[in-house]
Amino acid sequence: MHHLSGLDAMFLHIESPEMPMHVGSLNVMDLPPGYEGDFYEDAKAHIAARIHLAKVLTRKLALMPFDLSNPVWIDDDDIDLDHHVRHETLPKPGTNRQLQQYVGRLHSTLLDRSRPLWEFFIIDGLKSGQVALYTKAHHAAIDGQAGVAVAKAIFDFEPVGRVVKPPRPNVRRNDYQLGIAELAGAAIRNTVLETVKLVQTAPTILRAVRDVVVPEKDENGKRNWRPPSNLRLFGPRTLMNVAITNQRSFAGRTISLAETKMIGKTFGATLNDVVMATTAGAMRRYLQEYENLPVKSLVAAVPVSLREAGNTDTNNQVSMTVMTLATDIADPVERLYAIHTASDANKAMMGRVKGAIPTDFPMLGAPWLISSLASLFGRSRAANVLPPLANIIISNVPGSPVPMYFAGAKMVSYYPVSIATHGMALNITVQSYAGRLDYGLIACRRALPDVNDLGDYLLAEHQTLLVRAQQHAAQQAVESGVVDAAPAQKATPKADKQLSAPSDETAVKLPRRAAAKPLAAKPAAKRPTVRRAKAA
Repeated sequence: MHHLSGLDAMFLHIESPEMPMHVGSLNVMDLPPGYEGDFYEDAKAHIAARIHLAKVLTRKLALMPFDLSNPVWIDDDDIDLDHHVRHETLPKPGTNRQLQQYVGRLHSTLLDRSRPLWEFFIIDGLKSGQVALYTKAHHAAIDGQAGVAVAKAIFDFEPVGRVVKPPRPNVRRNDYQLGIAELAGAAIRNTVLETVKLVQTAPTILRAVRDVVVPEKDENGKRNWRPPSNLRLFGPRTLMNVAITNQRSFAGRTISLAETKMIGKTFGATLNDVVMATTAGAMRRYLQEYENLPVKSLVAAVPVSLREAGNTDTNNQVSMTVMTLATDIADPVERLYAIHTASDANKAMMGRVKGAIPTDFPMLGAPWLISSLASLFGRSRAANVLPPLANIIISNVPGSPVPMYFAGAKMVSYYPVSIATHGMALNITVQSYAGRLDYGLIACRRALPDVNDLGDYLLAEHQTLLVRAQQHAAQQAVESGVVDAAPAQKATPKADKQLSAPSDETAVKLPRRAAAKPLAAKPAAKRPTVRRAKAA
């Protein structure tokens, strides 16, 4: 048996029917030329041959008596692939919008805790002739970086998959039901070990807290403490910061990785800064549409990986920080600069405390209490009245820079599908893949039924930043004497024609100082009154 860490177990204890705690991805794939086989059967055989390469696929939970301590992982000797790998067909016409709506429904349901905590869906019926793979696995078993490692075990980098050596036969063990005494003894031993570990790391944790609370001396030897300008205890209340239901809406959008890097390089920002700024601009437009944009800036909850380079363990090694989105700034470039400054401050702070953040801690007797409190928080709908710790969750996960294949089919997209929570009804996760940035927007359908509009605003905001970057680069070239002014003036319209425009709305360009306006205003009355909270 293998004990869950305190952090892994928390994702189990706070889960509820309204707040499933699994993560996943949606991959649209091109079938091999001339393919005439049964892709579902081929996919199932492919997974059966690879399943032993990823522990998350072959182990299940053994619960402690009365939930007095964290569960343990045990090997499952009888995995039912027909349950874990399923076949679905979209009704005609089989549009991409239908596919994403269906993924939202699939993501709404809880995983069966009596089995390994994962499911794969092979979805056909797309009018493009492509097939889709939707995967989900419980966050207790995997985090974003570990998910990339699992993907490398399941996917290939060539159309003809590599030959995988079968697993060594093991003696079958009947671990389906462990004895109460065995489980209780394991819980006590693990609690003692966790307590000792926590005591041993306490000095490191205290030093990290001191580094944040006690400022470094300035050149005059004084300690003038001021809280970081980007750090706030609470975000302003918006229509997203409510108690959620189990219904989900999902939208996927793709932005060029090269264009995003060009924007960052032009303005001296990082790729993640541009992702945050693009999301901030889209949120600003969306909330303006409903007259719900707060005067104060929105605050994002941003996961931070604690994983050391080269570590491929499947357990969670992640923490969370908060950062301003500078949505109180109308100009998109000035907003990007503000986010870049806030990001640098966050990185400096996390650099001081990252090594001291514990991911394992004793929880003897606590799981049932945590689950009860989490259930009470959701059922009481306290998130509707309490100030939100953050307004939105934004995560950026690096992926494969080259195309990957699954059972011979080439993966075209890699849209992440993550977790919405009480108080933060929207999660935007970004995955880089083969020259793309694939944005996955998952939301409570009651709170954000029009998440596709928000996805379109992401594309429009990217185009706005790209045009501003091209104009800035052209102006810099003129000032440096690299090109003449007259040709430089003609360069921008020419560059504009090269921009990809996924919809008519995305071609709208905003003036430099103007506040972002909705692309297509809708009557605010369509949204229930309870979600039209006044801006803070």
